[in-house]
Formats: sequence, C-alpha cells, structure tokens
Amino acid sequence: MWFKNLQLYRLPKPWAIDLSSLEDKLAAKPFVRCGSQDMASRGWVSPTGSDVMVLAVGGQWLLALRSEQRLLPSSVVNQVAQDRAEELEAQQGFKPGRKQMKELKEAVTQELLPRAFTRRRTTYVWIDPTNGWLVVDASSAAKADEVIEQLHDTLDDLPLKLLDTERSPQSAMSDWLASGEAPANFTVDRDCELRAISDEKAAVRYVRHPLEGDEIPNHLAAGKVPTRLALTFDDRISFVLTERMEIKRLAFLDIIQEQAEKAAAEGDPQFEADFALMSAELARFIPHVIEALGGERQIV
Repeated sequence: MWFKNLQLYRLPKPWAIDLSSLEDKLAAKPFVRCGSQDMASRGWVSPTGSDVMVLAVGGQWLLALRSEQRLLPSSVVNQVAQDRAEELEAQQGFKPGRKQMKELKEAVTQELLPRAFTRRRTTYVWIDPTNGWLVVDASSAAKADEVIEQLHDTLDDLPLKLLDTERSPQSAMSDWLASGEAPANFTVDRDCELRAISDEKAAVRYVRHPLEGDEIPNHLAAGKVPTRLALTFDDRISFVLTERMEIKRLAFLDIIQEQAEKAAAEGDPQFEADFALMSAELARFIPHVIEALGGERQIV
C-alpha cells in the first residue's frame, strides 16, 4: 500500500493519545454495509484485514475508513417518476401537482434503493503521533473532510488544524519557475499548470514538456500564476504540488520499492514493510517541503 495523495494536517507534538484507547474508539464505530434504505454508510475497518484496527509499525499508525454508497442517479428516479405520473394522469384526468410529484419521487426512491448497485472506497490515514502529523490519502479536500468528520465523530478530542506555511505554494512555485531553480533537494519536472487571475481564467498546461527557456517566465510576467507543478525530491519521490498545499500524483521511485521488497523477503509481511518504508520516507519528505515553503507559520 502506497499513498498516492497527501492532505496534510497538524496535530500537537507529541499527540498524547493511547494506542489501545484509539483502537477501542475505532472498534466502536465499525463499518456496516448500507441498509436497504440507506444511501451511504461509512466506518472504520482493519487496514490489514485482521481484527486490529490500527496498524502500528515503528511508532507510526495506519487507519482505514471504508465508505459505501448506493448508485441511484436522480435521472433514473426522475424518469421512473415521470412514467408513473403519466399513468396517474391517464387515471385521474389531470397532471399530478407538485405535492404528488414529490410523493411519487419519494416512493420511486424507496422502491429502487434496495436494488441499486453499491460502490465501496477505502481511504487510508497515516498518523505520526510523535512528530504531530495526520495525513489522509485523498485526491481532494472534500474527500479528506469525510475522514476528518468521521474522526471527530469517533474521538473525544481531535486537536487538528491544516498545515500553514510562511509562503504560499503559489508564491514559491512562481519564484522557482521564474528563476529556473528548484529549492534544495528538489528538481522541477516537466508538468506545470499556469492560470490567469483575470475573469477569463485562461490556463496553460504543460505535460511532459521542458520548462526551461523564456516561455514560462513570459507567462508569469503576463499575470499567470502556477496552480500545479511537478517536482522530484531527492531522486526518491515524485509528486505534484498544488496551490492549495495538496500533494498529488505521489510516486515512490524504484529504489524505494526495491527496499520494500527486500524487507519483505527478509521476513516482514509485505503490507507492513511497505507501510514502514513509506512512513519513514514521508517523515523525511514533508519537513523538506515545509522548509521549501519558508517553514511553518507560527501563531503568536
């Protein structure tokens, strides 16, 4: 298991929570499949498929939230309700009013819901209680919010806040592209998105395209600002940094994968070996990202 996205949150350093207590609280809010009339359901599951709700390796913790959603498009409900409305019109001699249509749609929803397909998703959460990190492997803030909401519902106290740096990612990326120099330990890759701040929101995207030369600085001088930039850290991790302080398209390069396979061959279960190596790499990677953005903003 390797994270593909990072939504970063801050916890107190260290976060004083007992692992056994955390296990018990997660176990009290387990995942239960959608009932016949439920549109969605979510709860905690074991990351490893065992009876352990928290995978703890080397002081690092891994949690897993599973969600299930019934797929019942409103267009389907509307179409069936419209068919029923036409039948009702033929019987009563006039079109159903708003109240009748609302009741028809509610009845159709209740009828179709138990037969609707379901879709499941498992979202992983990495917690570093010593250094105060909580990281959600989610592609958007909205999906991460579902996890944070469930954590707040599960735990008595969750002193969590978003990561805040002295420099915004947008400002830092502008400087890196304008100067042609990446921060220490990083290299700029060949993907980038620039967007105008005017009402037109014109955008320029570069995909697998060299970013050297005058073209990018000219776009910056014309008022466009970077919203995404592909980077590589220490020849070990490639990723895309966004204007919203999100890490996307995270990829651990071959040397790390080889180390994980070697650890598994030496006796560690593959899942645990992957998590141990991934968390160690991220624990080193994240502080360098923060340093490149001027450090964490201190609240006075």
